[in-house]
Amino acid sequence: MLLPYLIRRRDAVPTDGGTASDRPRPRLSWMVRFTIVGMILAAGVAIWVANALLTERFVQTTRLRAELRQSLYAGAILSELQRNSVVPLLLSRDPTIIEGLNAGDFSALSEHLVSYIDEIGAASIRLMNMDGLTVAATDDEELDRLYADRPFFTEAAASTDTVFTLTPRRSGAYEASFSRIVQGADGEPLAVLQVQVNLSQFETRWRGTTAAVAVTDAAGTVILSTEPRWRGMPLEEAIAATSVPSALQRALATTRAFGQPAEDGYDSSALIQMETRVPFRGWRLVSFTSYENVRERVNGVLALIIMGFALLLALGFYLLNRRATLRSILFQRESLQLRQLNDRLRREVAERKRVQEELKETELSLAQSSKLAALGEMSAAVSHELNQPLAAMKTYLAGARLLLQRRRADEALSSFQRIDDLIDRMGAITRQLKSYARKGGDAFEPVDMRDVVSSALTLMEPQLRHDKVRLSQIVPDGPIMVKADRLRLEQVVINLVRNALDAMSGVDDRELDILLSEGDEVVLAVRDTGHGLQDPEKLFEPFYTTKKPGEGVGLGLAISSGIVNDMGGRLTARNAMKGGAVFEVRLPVMEKVLDAAE
Repeated sequence: MLLPYLIRRRDAVPTDGGTASDRPRPRLSWMVRFTIVGMILAAGVAIWVANALLTERFVQTTRLRAELRQSLYAGAILSELQRNSVVPLLLSRDPTIIEGLNAGDFSALSEHLVSYIDEIGAASIRLMNMDGLTVAATDDEELDRLYADRPFFTEAAASTDTVFTLTPRRSGAYEASFSRIVQGADGEPLAVLQVQVNLSQFETRWRGTTAAVAVTDAAGTVILSTEPRWRGMPLEEAIAATSVPSALQRALATTRAFGQPAEDGYDSSALIQMETRVPFRGWRLVSFTSYENVRERVNGVLALIIMGFALLLALGFYLLNRRATLRSILFQRESLQLRQLNDRLRREVAERKRVQEELKETELSLAQSSKLAALGEMSAAVSHELNQPLAAMKTYLAGARLLLQRRRADEALSSFQRIDDLIDRMGAITRQLKSYARKGGDAFEPVDMRDVVSSALTLMEPQLRHDKVRLSQIVPDGPIMVKADRLRLEQVVINLVRNALDAMSGVDDRELDILLSEGDEVVLAVRDTGHGLQDPEKLFEPFYTTKKPGEGVGLGLAISSGIVNDMGGRLTARNAMKGGAVFEVRLPVMEKVLDAAE
């Protein structure tokens, strides 16, 4: 791609008889040449540095992994041996085994031993009598076999401790086991218990790696190995006399292709031999790890670096050839974006004008809606608050009618006087309800809570008598002063008493308790024996009610809570421990209110 570009640059000369001095100097071509040479040099340096650094790093990583694998292998062998070493001691004290041996009943002992196999992970378990005859085993083929001359039997029979034996098999593998004598209650030897350790599992796991692994005993004889032909031979003789198979063969094959300097601490044969002591009877674990995959990994990274530089060169050539075209496209794109921007601005201006007109209409609609909402709230509040005096008037009228029929005019006049008082109170209520939407405080005055409770109960007395409610009052002898609007506070008490009566409808035992106390706060508690509160957290929300349609609109408690809050207090509700509900009005004491005001 570079050659046609240079040819085009050199052919771009004047055709009107100009001299060579009139030709443009190919400055860009020289810059391109210098850039190419610089990138090639940079690629060479990068490859050389990357090769050295990556080789050292991957070799170190391979060695660290080999050391970690070595430690894990040794720890796994030691853990397996330690875990199986305690099994004979535990089984020798098993009551089931001892009872079976004493009774001479071996039928259930094999099944009992099988139940331990999955838990302890042992290869097999044998139980032999003192003659060496196998009477119970996890493997049915082992039953009735005689092992009287085997080391694991003779050594265990001659000792009272757990004995470890390592016995070669015909296949070349070694059988490792822990044996212990089983004694009766009087110390009499009953049998010999042998637990075989499953060491062959490690050879199976190790064959899945690229390393050759061998375990030698204290004499240097190989007892475990990924190379089966090494078993039973000293490690040095096994390596010298046996052809290198599998992993070792691949490791030695890479020796001439890749090696590490001796000063780096690695063997020049690219084969690392590591030895770890297994803290058990002088055992050692030896592994041979190769660096065969290091060169492949390094070459892979170097190939990526070379590919990266090649892509950079190709990209540079492409950018040079397309520079003019990109500029033209860029100018066209900018022009198109400017036109689109102008169109969008015009649309936004038109949309903003339309939104402003809609906002004006919305403001008018919201103002009208606010007026209608305020009117509806006032109507609902007036309807709710006047319902109680009207009910009381109806009761007084019924009583006056009966008194007149009985020719007791004087008593009837007192009922009419009360009706007149109620009419005055209704007028005051309508005047006070107008102030529910604003914060109180202008009509606040010192008020004795005892008088408030007395007035409210006087108003509710007919209904209390009609509903046959037992009233219990606990009121202090001295005055309890608060700063509040007396009429509005009476309405709160009336509303609480009214709700208590409604809650006790349908209840046989109707009792209303009113407790007035003074401490840090003035607390008025109203307790009923109704059914309690189902959802106390929603109780003071407007229009929330549990009454049937037509019996209430759900504004009484919401309005009462607002009145108490305006007076600096709070209205709470909870279920009583013995049933029913308790409403508490908490107001600041008069003295604290005056101190806060000062």
